[in-house]
Amino acid sequence: MSGERNKSSSGASRKRSQPALLVFGGLLLLIGIALAAGGMQLVILGGSWYYLIAGVAMAVSGLLYLRRKPAGAWLFALVFVGTVLWALWEVGLSFWPLVPRLAPVLVLALIASLLLPTLLGGSGRGVSRGLSAALVLVLVAGGAAVFVPHGVISNGGIGSLANSGEPDASDPAAWQYYGRTPNGTRFVPETQINRDNVDGLEVAWTFRTGDPANPFSENQNTPIQIDDTLYLCTPMNKVFALDADTGEEKWSYDPQAPDTHTWNRCRGVGYYEPGAVTHSLLESADTDIVDDAATPSLLQTAATQPAAANTCRRRIVLTTIDARLIELDADTGELCEDFGQGGTVDLKVGMGEIKPAYYFPTSMPTVVQDLVIVGGWVFDGRSVDEPSGVVRAFNANSGELVWAWDLGNPAITKLPPEGDTYTRATPNVWSTPAFDEALGLIYLPTGNQQPDFWGAHRSPAADEFSSSIVALELATGRVRWKFQTAHHDLWDYDVPAQPALYDLPDGKGGTVPALIQVTKRGQIFMLDRRDGSPLAEVEERPVPQEHQEGDWVSATQPYSVGMPSIGTEPLTEQAMWGATVFDQLACRIAFRKLRYEGEFTAPTTEPSLLYPGYYGGMNWGSVSINENEGYMFINDIRMPQIVKLIPREGLDESQMPAGHGVGSVYPMEGTPFVVDHASLSSPLGIPCHAPPWGTFSMIDLKTRTLVWQRPAGTVEDAVVNGVKASVPVPLGMPTLGGAVNTASGLVFYAGTQDYYLRALDIETGEELWKGRLPVGAQATPMTYVSPASGRQYVVVSAGGARQSPDRGDYVIAYALPADAENATP
Repeated sequence: MSGERNKSSSGASRKRSQPALLVFGGLLLLIGIALAAGGMQLVILGGSWYYLIAGVAMAVSGLLYLRRKPAGAWLFALVFVGTVLWALWEVGLSFWPLVPRLAPVLVLALIASLLLPTLLGGSGRGVSRGLSAALVLVLVAGGAAVFVPHGVISNGGIGSLANSGEPDASDPAAWQYYGRTPNGTRFVPETQINRDNVDGLEVAWTFRTGDPANPFSENQNTPIQIDDTLYLCTPMNKVFALDADTGEEKWSYDPQAPDTHTWNRCRGVGYYEPGAVTHSLLESADTDIVDDAATPSLLQTAATQPAAANTCRRRIVLTTIDARLIELDADTGELCEDFGQGGTVDLKVGMGEIKPAYYFPTSMPTVVQDLVIVGGWVFDGRSVDEPSGVVRAFNANSGELVWAWDLGNPAITKLPPEGDTYTRATPNVWSTPAFDEALGLIYLPTGNQQPDFWGAHRSPAADEFSSSIVALELATGRVRWKFQTAHHDLWDYDVPAQPALYDLPDGKGGTVPALIQVTKRGQIFMLDRRDGSPLAEVEERPVPQEHQEGDWVSATQPYSVGMPSIGTEPLTEQAMWGATVFDQLACRIAFRKLRYEGEFTAPTTEPSLLYPGYYGGMNWGSVSINENEGYMFINDIRMPQIVKLIPREGLDESQMPAGHGVGSVYPMEGTPFVVDHASLSSPLGIPCHAPPWGTFSMIDLKTRTLVWQRPAGTVEDAVVNGVKASVPVPLGMPTLGGAVNTASGLVFYAGTQDYYLRALDIETGEELWKGRLPVGAQATPMTYVSPASGRQYVVVSAGGARQSPDRGDYVIAYALPADAENATP
């Protein structure tokens, strides 16, 4: 009787499970139809046959399940095995590329294994349990692996970097320039905070600037520190002086700058101390290579500039988003009345027409000896007739113009002739220069002539100097040398980062004065900063020649083959990604529809893929170099863009979304086209290419090798379609801003998409500490030791990460507890 009851119970259980077979069969059928339809489109475009074949097989398997045929399970098993083999063939054991390929079939396989006894009429329970357990283990392991960094590169390490050591007494504890020193290395010779105690960092003070949240404002400011005071600026150019130990406000100044409604930025203020000036720049001028007719007057101007009665003992130098150059008393915040007109110089003089938001400086003014040197940002892609990219040097005492570099007309060495202007639309210098006083040179990272994506109208001079590093004489503003990183730039591959100056060991007991320049292309150029000759081999390589009729492209482009490149692997269909298998299929189809011939795919009237793209690669955050050891820290962005030239004729431009960057249209007035911008994203709004989308890397400059690389940050605070991820998955996200490193072997970085300030071990890239920020940051941190308390602070401006809806006005200082064992009395 009991056997009959068991058979009856088993039969009833199978009957109750029948609907599950029908639901699963229907699910397989629908998935298979969708994959087959998309797969057919992909095959027509010349892509992978997998989706078509797998989709048809899965649909047939679903039909067999609906008919309760065991063959459905065997066919699905074949799809499963085939998918695993195909995935391993395409991407090997790379974790994130495997996720959308294998996760769906693993889940479906688990359901199929649980339903196997029902499909087989009650048999196969042991096989079902075994398969189900194995699949559960794989899924659990995969789920846990999601929270582990993948794609980590480690090439053997760099040996041991000591935690101890005394700061260099000849290197005063001040952060006076954007990169701390004119070298732009963001290196601090301090060891109080080190790898053994960094996990004890805590918030020491917080200051709120009161700058309003503004969709056009991004806080990219790195404060400077002079003695016991920090000086900082906001996107609306308000300036604050804070006590270095308490963060309490000493004074503030508001220039009442009008909102640009486009691009409010202030990356830093300069510092000038009259009287603390030498005139070695005059001695270093090389008169052999300067125009003889111009040299005497220029040198005489720099040497005999009248020294007005200084009303300010020490000065803070500020530029504004309405193109003013201002000097303030560093002690009181009052205007220095002897500078310019009542403390202000109008940077619009000599520029001609400037439409709203078409020109203003965004980076810290460069103060060197008794000069203030400024370039400027111009509104990308607007017109062939935009303001000049002229670079000017003003006397830091009086505000009088000392020299001007107008690359379109070298005869203009100060103001243009009456009724004339500086050459319009020349390549500009919107980022931060570096300078070498001993050589008497300033190194300018240049942009390209506007508009970015059409170059048929460009002059020979513009093509000669665009997307380059240009060395000018400090005394005269005349060109000493130049090196171009992209020829006839049609991709907005302007040079965004401050050059880094480092004395490279020559292997013979001496050093070579090097300049290291990172680029949006992911190429890293190492040059002799005396003459611009490559110290690491540069090779001109042929590039694709297809381009839009009416323009032209260079036959070759420079590749820095003697240095590692970062994030430069060409995209392929196999590199397309997605959160789901459907996402990935859609991305593969989208990729196949685009023109893509590598990083120098010239824009045409067909949608064209740009990668690394105009965000980088490496952007304005530049690099950080441990000057003691020659280790260089880099963060990069890996976000391709899609551009398309649209014929202007018959176009209603009023209906086009004007703006800046992805999702906007650049009008390119004066050319036959406008240009449309889009991102390569999946239907879910996720990047189409496989992560990481941003990394941290370290290069040994002595051996010129990549030592380690790690994904940069997590998706914890990323927002997609209005939903915050809230899960700390370390995919590696795009980064902005730069890093600071210390003699104790720490790298501090805050420009990730998640809201943290991090401390990394420069030897390995291992995260040693992170502090939660109230909002994201995209500014470069800085660190200093207070001369009053002896405490070392790490300070970061947190105004909101790029693409994040969360905005703030925070300046936050971290320090070890005041009674920490290694605090200096």
